[in-house]
Amino acid sequence: MTPIGTSALKVLIRGGGDLASGVAWRLHVSGFKVAVTEIPQPLAVRRSVAFCEAVYDKETEVEGVRAQCIHDAHETFAVWEKGHVPVMVDPDAESRHVIQPHVLVDAILAKRNLGTTLSHAPLVIALGPGFEAGKDAHYVVETNRGHRLGRLLPSGSAQPDTGVPGPVLGIASDRVLRAPSDGIWTNTKNIGDRVNRDEIVGKVDNLPVKSDIAGILRGLIRPGIPVTQGLKIGDVDPRGDIGSCTTISEKALAIAGGVLEGILRTFQS
Repeated sequence: MTPIGTSALKVLIRGGGDLASGVAWRLHVSGFKVAVTEIPQPLAVRRSVAFCEAVYDKETEVEGVRAQCIHDAHETFAVWEKGHVPVMVDPDAESRHVIQPHVLVDAILAKRNLGTTLSHAPLVIALGPGFEAGKDAHYVVETNRGHRLGRLLPSGSAQPDTGVPGPVLGIASDRVLRAPSDGIWTNTKNIGDRVNRDEIVGKVDNLPVKSDIAGILRGLIRPGIPVTQGLKIGDVDPRGDIGSCTTISEKALAIAGGVLEGILRTFQS
């Protein structure tokens, strides 16, 4: 492809959760024009570093980068002029017809393809399992923790989802808070609060949700949201570093590096 300067490259990212936002943030600070699409009621655990929160709050900020919710894809260009990241409710990324992105990144992380095709942009990059490079996207980026995290794959697929979160200080599943039943989530603790083992952090209807470990609440989904039994609704960090609550994770930045590599391989050669 013809080389294009970063300031002229338009990138549309499907998904605004914490990993997708890490990609959006890194591309934005690298000079790209970045827009984010979301579903009407996003579910982000690490809300303090997720651009999808703009859907609820109209605006949000992640590490100094401001995102603004818009209601029409044509507003994208005015938001870019202000140096912000536009976020819009657009589950099928129909806004691509208006924005005409050079790059589309599927960062929904649904572990299956929800409709992304090679025809959606000159360069299509997909994150994680559920995609095959060369068939569903031009590149796939590995999202599984370990030696291959963030690696750009020009062929094949990412590793299958293990269903087990990456260990922190040797703690894996016990650091995740899950809904004990179907119902409505309400919290009694907030992101950044310190919790002890067996301390209640909220309820699903009348059933308490307790932390299995002591640490800092690094993430909690928004209160008032309907949840299903077993859904991940929170994350406790045993390291106790409150700064991790408001900063992009090393995993998100590694994945973002893979996306950036794919763009530079394609447009800067």
